[in-house]
Amino acid sequence: MTEDVLISTEGRSGRLSLNRPKAIHALNLAMCQAMIDALLKWRDDDAIEAVIIDHSEGRGFCAGGDIRMLADSGAKDGKEARQFFHTEYRLNHLLFTYPKPIVAFMDGITMGGGVGISQPAKYRVATEHTRFAMPETGIGLFPDVGGGWYLPRLEGRVGVFLALTGARLDGAESLALGLATHYLPSEKLDDAKARIAAHPDRIGGILGELSVTAPPAAITQHIDKINRLFASDTYEEILAALEADGGEWATKELGVLHSKSPQTCKVALRLLKEGGEMHDFAAQMTQEYAIGSRVVQMHDFIEGVRALIIDKDNSPKWDPAKPEAVTEDWIDAIFAPLPDDEKWTPLN
Repeated sequence: MTEDVLISTEGRSGRLSLNRPKAIHALNLAMCQAMIDALLKWRDDDAIEAVIIDHSEGRGFCAGGDIRMLADSGAKDGKEARQFFHTEYRLNHLLFTYPKPIVAFMDGITMGGGVGISQPAKYRVATEHTRFAMPETGIGLFPDVGGGWYLPRLEGRVGVFLALTGARLDGAESLALGLATHYLPSEKLDDAKARIAAHPDRIGGILGELSVTAPPAAITQHIDKINRLFASDTYEEILAALEADGGEWATKELGVLHSKSPQTCKVALRLLKEGGEMHDFAAQMTQEYAIGSRVVQMHDFIEGVRALIIDKDNSPKWDPAKPEAVTEDWIDAIFAPLPDDEKWTPLN
């Protein structure tokens, strides 16, 4: 049992509280395994009718995975990184297929791995503290943990925009886009959790009663521009469209994209295109695991973590540095299925 996740039962609900405040509740291997073990136990326990996922103190729900460990592993043999991804993706898939309702309280920073454990939940609660993003293009990874499934199913081209730019959404925007199902003021969360624990058969009603009208969602005024300028599945065409537009918003987003890993942006575009056509979440995770097992050992991820986390100079030197240098063959190799004995598999 790890103290990095507090596992308890309250009333007729199980509760998983992420508890690594200094790391903004980033997931490590032990946390993923502990959550899996608890969820499997509760799945067959008739006394548990719902599951709550939240965090202990601090400003984050879950800031992602332990990327420094992943980069250290990738620089060696990648074995530890692959073990983490394999377990984390099993957790994501278990949540996605779970037979009991799950309520995720995204009260704070919800990024990367935090998206992976909140999006499968039937009820996803945003607050005034929510900061939702898939920022992987900035560290040379890719929008994983099911990002290739969830993002292409958002309105229009919003998912592509979020995957490429790593844009941060507030709680109101998360609600407007359907990434959250309810918007509650943070001071009502304790009440919500207590009532859900006592009446897990009434989750929708309880959250509905405690919900308030969210502030205006800023992103909605840019949806038309996003749909028009991010319409292509070819990265160079998106850059050209933003450049040709020349407006203030397009120029700002073009600048954002110029700071991102071209390799990751091309991986993200293909991932969302193929993910949008998939019919099975397990197949999505199998593909993401093949990608992850490779990119974690590639230059851009190790360099991205160096620039963002280790040296903190925020000046990654991507290689290839230009989008046109990231060829179709390069991306094909990243997406190639793994041999049968190395593939990701869901829990039995």
